[in-house]
Amino acid sequence: MAAGKKKLVWFTLGGFVVGIALMIVLNGVYVRSSSNESCMSCHVHTYADSTWMLSMHVRNESGTTTDCAACHLPAGTPAEHFMAKAKMGTKDLFSYIFKDKSKINWEAKRELDYASKIVYNSSCKKCHTDLFPQGISDDGLISHLYYEDHEKDYNLQCINCHLDAGHFNPNYQHGHNLAANDESLPDIDPYTEAATVTAFENFTETVPGTVCAINMVAVPGGTFEMGSPDKEPFHKADEGPVRKVTVSDFFMGEVEVTWTQYWSFFLETQSPGRTAPEKIYANNTRSDIDAVSGPTPPYGAPDQGWGKGDRPAITMTHYGAETFCQWLSLKTGRKYRLPTEAEWEYAARGGTTTPYYFAGNPKKFTSGRLFGADTAVIASNAVYALNSRNRTALPEAVAANPFGLKNMLGNVMEYCSDWYAEDAYGKLADGAVDPKGPDSGTEHVVRGGYYLSDAADLRCAARAHTEHDAWLRTDPQVPKSIWWYSDIKGIGFRVVCEVPEEIINK
Repeated sequence: MAAGKKKLVWFTLGGFVVGIALMIVLNGVYVRSSSNESCMSCHVHTYADSTWMLSMHVRNESGTTTDCAACHLPAGTPAEHFMAKAKMGTKDLFSYIFKDKSKINWEAKRELDYASKIVYNSSCKKCHTDLFPQGISDDGLISHLYYEDHEKDYNLQCINCHLDAGHFNPNYQHGHNLAANDESLPDIDPYTEAATVTAFENFTETVPGTVCAINMVAVPGGTFEMGSPDKEPFHKADEGPVRKVTVSDFFMGEVEVTWTQYWSFFLETQSPGRTAPEKIYANNTRSDIDAVSGPTPPYGAPDQGWGKGDRPAITMTHYGAETFCQWLSLKTGRKYRLPTEAEWEYAARGGTTTPYYFAGNPKKFTSGRLFGADTAVIASNAVYALNSRNRTALPEAVAANPFGLKNMLGNVMEYCSDWYAEDAYGKLADGAVDPKGPDSGTEHVVRGGYYLSDAADLRCAARAHTEHDAWLRTDPQVPKSIWWYSDIKGIGFRVVCEVPEEIINK
């Protein structure tokens, strides 16, 4: 054999041996870097290891243990698998070296918003090949049939319903909360009568037969410019044209309706009924109270495990909020309702004409600024993306606005009674008095932003609307709930009470 050919053979054999050795080494690195020990060496997560050990992925009848990589790496093509591993590994290594672990919001990483980015359906279905095993409950059967029909349409994920499968969470509930009770209500005697209101001034409403009390603020009517001018930072088309609007006197809840208040309503009226509010309250007399058909038991824990009490009640539908107002009207003999959009913006501004009711440029408050946002002022007035730690807060977390109202901006979005229309202001007459919005629509106005909103969406003029179908995306019930949303946490409401005629005529 010629010398040149011998060299080529040896070179080829050498390359083959080196290649095999390299593959063995890389495979060893891959296997070792995918072990639980390797994952935990970087993930100095306060809860990850202990909650995994308590989860169904470790404690189950089959004796099977599901490891970190089995859930947190996709089971798709090799390219998808290794790309995800490289991306996640690089990110985690960077965090391990450069981030202060004591400042990481570990609680937020247990929630669906974050988990949905690092858990893959393909991995779940690789093990769970049979979605209809023997012994599955009727609710489970309906849910899995819904999943099969809508996985692609609604981008459903297994963890939408099984968030605690890999990491046990004692506050997580899956299925109807049939154990709903009054353990979260204050231990006080129920009120025996509604508040006496004889003047247009602040008062505390007390709901007979319940422990529900609501601080109501007297908001003096007036004229203001509704909307935002084109030059306002982050102005959107649906905020104009600016209109001069007059609103009459009204009372408004000092804070968003709390869990204590909403749970009092729920416990008194809960039922499987689906009677529309306009039928229940046709006569609007207190004798109709017994006929009120209130919310069905919520699916899971509607407070997300954050606690009830004075935190704002969340996840109820617009229908649920309206029904609460109707119930409150019947219980007290006064007219309670959701605020109109005009009343809401007037109340939020508190007599000011700036983007917020406090001083500051929206551009300096936003999280997208190159050198970070200026949070000194806004953080004391609103619960939003940069200070919320991904959850609602108690009312005392912020200062009140000039009218004495708290959390008008941030914390939770608030329902208004108006139907939403992008061109609503264009159709609104300048100088309008107590406008009520469009006569019809498909979505309702929501205002104020919420705990995950950026500062741009907290401006007094910023408008948004319900997304009814999207907010029920993962609700598997047939028909879907009319009381509780499954896919939005930051939605709530506050009430308005109309000034009684006897006070107006004084």
